[in-house]
Amino acid sequence: MTDLSLRELTLSHFRSHKRVELTFEPKPITIFGPNGSGKTNLLEAISLLSPGRGLRRARADELTRHPEALGWKITSILRSLRQTHELETWAEAGSPRQLRIDGKAAPQTALGRVARVLWLVPSMDRLWIEGAEGRRRFLDRATLSFEPTHADAVLSYERAMRERNRLLKDMVRDPHWYTAIEAQMADASTAIQANRQRAITELTEAQAATQTAFPTASLKLINPEPVPDDLQVALADNRTRDMAAGRTLIGPHRVDLDAVFTDKAVPAKACSTGEQKALLISLILANGRALARDFGAPPILLLDEVAAHLDASRRAALYDEICDLGAQAFMTGTGVELFAELGERAQHLEVTEIDGATTVTGREIS
Repeated sequence: MTDLSLRELTLSHFRSHKRVELTFEPKPITIFGPNGSGKTNLLEAISLLSPGRGLRRARADELTRHPEALGWKITSILRSLRQTHELETWAEAGSPRQLRIDGKAAPQTALGRVARVLWLVPSMDRLWIEGAEGRRRFLDRATLSFEPTHADAVLSYERAMRERNRLLKDMVRDPHWYTAIEAQMADASTAIQANRQRAITELTEAQAATQTAFPTASLKLINPEPVPDDLQVALADNRTRDMAAGRTLIGPHRVDLDAVFTDKAVPAKACSTGEQKALLISLILANGRALARDFGAPPILLLDEVAAHLDASRRAALYDEICDLGAQAFMTGTGVELFAELGERAQHLEVTEIDGATTVTGREIS
């Protein structure tokens, strides 16, 4: 039985859900129902119990139910490392998101101290063939799962870089305007690079240590221009070139994640669609195994439509690995038949929508 699990979840005016109250068992959870019934919205709500903007990267005002637009609230009971926590996050209309942990106001980074949440959603299926930004985001989510303060380093770097880019576009040449900003970028960059490399090491070791039915990936960081050891000096030396471009051309914001299907020695971007999906699943499972050791409990997994393009044998292998890991995995799908291989090992919930009202009911399958 996992020692990190969501036990209760209440949504108020969140996305399509006006009011939903759910109780979960500490084991895999399947959520099935027709498209548009609000399954992914449930996963998104759970994803907001971790630092950041959730699995859709939505702004706080985008999460409220319409047409009311009154604001929204998520309340949950979380069991974590033999302790029970009440987590509340919400946003009033026109206001930023807020958070309370056990009745006390807290920053979002504090969520990383009580829980670890990983997700895989259909939009990530094109991760290996689209731009570097998505792969950087994927890597940073993995990194954040190991080091919750990584979000602060990334935010500090990005804020400073935006200010530096504004100076570059305004053709500001006085070096005094740049010194403090570039020092902040350099300090944050050191933490970002160390954290990312740690995440890659953790994922690599976790893949090597376990037999899995899914293909493993060799990972490394690549960059069109390597990040210098002394980024502050390099930024100062590069101002003229950056000014001509109107943006900062060196730094950890240019890093890309390169993956190779290990057994075939084929780059992930050149693999088949099925292989690319399998590599993603493999990395999520490896992340989970590494966290089980690092955090002391396997993470909560959010797997949206994960079974849709897997054959029966691959689905069964995935479910077996999730159960062996001991993770509370929330998995969505359109039909109950997609989860037949789980049987009584999971709690099964059916989502329906009648006259605009969403209903979630328990089901038994054998």
